[in-house]
Amino acid sequence: MSEPIVRVRQVMKTDFDTVDGMATVYDALKSMRHIETKCLIVNKRHDDDEVGVLLLSDVARKVIGQNRSPERVNVYEVMAKPVITVDPEMNIRYCARLFDRFELSRAPVVEHGKVVGIVSFTDMVLRGLLPE
Repeated sequence: MSEPIVRVRQVMKTDFDTVDGMATVYDALKSMRHIETKCLIVNKRHDDDEVGVLLLSDVARKVIGQNRSPERVNVYEVMAKPVITVDPEMNIRYCARLFDRFELSRAPVVEHGKVVGIVSFTDMVLRGLLPE
């Protein structure tokens, strides 16, 4: 008998923060309400644009590490874009392999062109292997 499939939708976080790419890093960080996601989703500027992500680790490396002022650096200067996105119906086993292959720690979950959540290794392990 095979084990039941755990889908990304079942483990992803649906509470996440978004930001405009033109915002300063300082304002973006001040606007974060869901610190546990450790990132901000950068809004698309138009329908043909791609999703961007600002990770706290990006801020550490590209702002703090380079002695730049967060009040003078825009999100678009340090964000990652385009990023690898995950389908909410993906099996977490394949999602974990994808993360390993591309050295990801988290990724936006996109359905019908819209970000519906964020999934991380932590979510897959703690929510996928230890169901409530």
